[in-house]
Parts: sequence; structure tokens; C-alpha cells
Amino acid sequence: MASAKFKPVDEQISYLEKGAAEIIRTDELKAKLEKSAQTGEPLRVYLGVDPTAPDIHLGHTVVLRKLKHFQDMGHTAIFLIGDFSAMIGDPSGQSETRPALTREQVDANAKTYLEQVYKILDPEKTEVRYNSEWLGKMSSYEVVRICGHYRLARMLEREDFRTRLAENQPISVHELLYPLLTAYDAVALRSDVEIGATEQKFNLLVHRDIQREFGQPSQVAFTMPILVGLDGERKMSKSLGNYIGITEAPGEMFGKLMSISDALMWPYYELLTDFPWPVIVRLREEVRTGVLHPMEAKMQLAHAIIAGFHGEEAAKKAAEEFRRVFRDRQAPEEAPRLTLARSAPKRLSALLAELQLVASRAEAERLIKQGGVEIDGQRMDDVKREIDLSKPGEFLLRAGKKKFLRVVIE
Repeated sequence: MASAKFKPVDEQISYLEKGAAEIIRTDELKAKLEKSAQTGEPLRVYLGVDPTAPDIHLGHTVVLRKLKHFQDMGHTAIFLIGDFSAMIGDPSGQSETRPALTREQVDANAKTYLEQVYKILDPEKTEVRYNSEWLGKMSSYEVVRICGHYRLARMLEREDFRTRLAENQPISVHELLYPLLTAYDAVALRSDVEIGATEQKFNLLVHRDIQREFGQPSQVAFTMPILVGLDGERKMSKSLGNYIGITEAPGEMFGKLMSISDALMWPYYELLTDFPWPVIVRLREEVRTGVLHPMEAKMQLAHAIIAGFHGEEAAKKAAEEFRRVFRDRQAPEEAPRLTLARSAPKRLSALLAELQLVASRAEAERLIKQGGVEIDGQRMDDVKREIDLSKPGEFLLRAGKKKFLRVVIE
């Protein structure tokens, strides 16, 4: 039978809705899945990404993972690179008009994006498209025709635009075109489902409307939550420095993931792993009742995420390194070495500042008082302590939890 290649509809919905912020609409999704099962035709599901920056961080992977979930269920995953729309600039969440990107910037970013995207999506089963295929060939008449399908009053209901109008911030006409032109992506792809972040909801709703205007059934809009960054407050962003890049070294990723709060750990489990929801609920209850230590739960999370990008062996090694350095406070296997010429004895606080392990002598003194400085594993808590640098030798210096330096005196 044609339907044999798909899992039962209810099972698919249960798998697909995990982590979703909103599905517009669930009854439409069910109907599309039922038709797909009857005809044997997979749904066409797409995620459109404007390559405005070259690097992907974990925040970007939330929507990518949802596209992968549809791929897992046997549906056609379309990764749409907005090489044309990126040169317009998505106004979503913007308090001012974005600067336009050049074609060279867009092309370079798109190439890097694909290399990283295939760490999540199956390259053999992913349909990659560029919206310049149709938008770049569109005549001015066709652009005007699309504009005729949508009213300005509805466009200005958009929160981003309302806020900017209220604050007398300029809105360029080309920004009004963005959701209309990207709506034509859905028409060109004849998509059944589109995935986007919650801040993309307005665009996705416009896309549904325009599909109907062109005589097509409206796609289902799948919105995914915005991933909160390491600071636990703002969306993950490279510009805010609260991000984890998917190409970062495993040890660096592990350390960053272990730095998140216990509360933030659970949204990360839900949005960044394939742990089934009942398993996450059980882990959370074990932490709440004291059966499982929060650090152990967090280490499982970090291992799962890193294994997905770097493999099991790399994740295991990163976990072992973390235990040695952060939990057991042992030196990393490859602590950096620094050679110093022999000199007169020097105060430990001055040495720490000189070696740039702290920002200042005052910070060094605070760290010493807090017990955060060790030499060869022995705690140094005397701010007046002097270090003899007059004889050849070496010692391992630890400042705080993460900074180790092997100092060699010659």
C-alpha cells in the first residue's frame, strides 16, 4: 500500500509538535498528513533562511531541527536560501531599516551555511533551492500584481512597523515588499508546511494568504520558540556574545552548555535534543526530587548536543575534560605553557595581572581572598603572598575555575 512508508498520522503529529510554539492550524496539518498517507505523496515542507551572517549557532538549529523532524517522518525537506530576499532584509524584530547586503556577501554566507546545515539535515534527502530562481526573474508587472493581493492597512498592523511609526522611525517601502515577495516562495514551491521562528509569524500568515490568492491551499505555519542565550535573558545572538556556535570545539561547547542555569536546561533539552517528551519529564522530576543531580542532567544534555555535531567520541572526551578541569579542578591535559626569565620575588596578585589571567591587581586580590587561586593544587589565600621567581623550575597556576597556566622559570 502507498501509505506504508509513513507512520500513523497521530504518531507523526505527536513527534512533530514537540517544542513547537504554535501550529497554524493543527487540524489542517492532520488533514494534509492524512491525504499524504492515502496518496503516498510526502508533504513539501520548507524553511527559508536569509544568509545574512556566515555562522550558525544553536539558536538557528531550533527551526532546522524541526525541518529534520519532517524529514525523519518521510516528508520532503526543502532548505530555501533567500539569496534574493537577503538583499532586501527581513524587517522582523528590527527597530530600524537593515543595511542592504551585496550579492558577494550573500553568496559567501550561503556557501558557509550549507556546509553547516548538513550537520543536521540529510544532504541526500534535502532539496536545496534559492529564491532568486523566481524572484530574480520576476517582472515589475508581476511584482505589482503580488502587491495588489494585500492591503497596506493590514501590513501596517505588523508590530515592528507599528512601533517604528509610533517612535517616528523611518520605514522604507522595500521593507513592505519583503513579506509579499517571500510569500511567492511558498507559491513557487507549492509548499504544504513552512517553518519559522515565532518572530516570523506575521510573514508566515502573509504567505498563507498569498497562496490562497494564487489558487493554492494554504500551507500550515509551524512557529518555533526563540532560543534564550547563555545569559538566560536575551535571545541567543553572536552580537550579544551569549551564543554557542555549532562549529566551535567540543570542549568549548561543553563548557558553555554547563554554564547555563538549571532552569534554562529544560528548554534546551526540548529544543536542541531528540529526547522524547516523557523522558524529559522524567529527568526533570528526578532532578526536582534529588534523585539526579542537576549537573549530571546538564552533562547528559551537553553530551547529546555535542555528539550530534562532533560525534560520540568527541562528546565523551569533552565530558571527561570537563570533569577533570571544572569538577575535579585538575589541570587540562594540554594546559598552556609560558616561560619567564628569572627575576626577583613578585606578589602573586601582581603576577596574575601581569600574566593576564585577571584584568587587574584588584581583581586578583579578590580572587585570592575567595580561594580561587591555586599553585600546584595548593590554595593561595594570602593576598600578600610572594612567589619566588629567582630559581629555575615550574609550577601550575590556576586562576578561577577555567584558567590554567604552566609557568616555567629559566
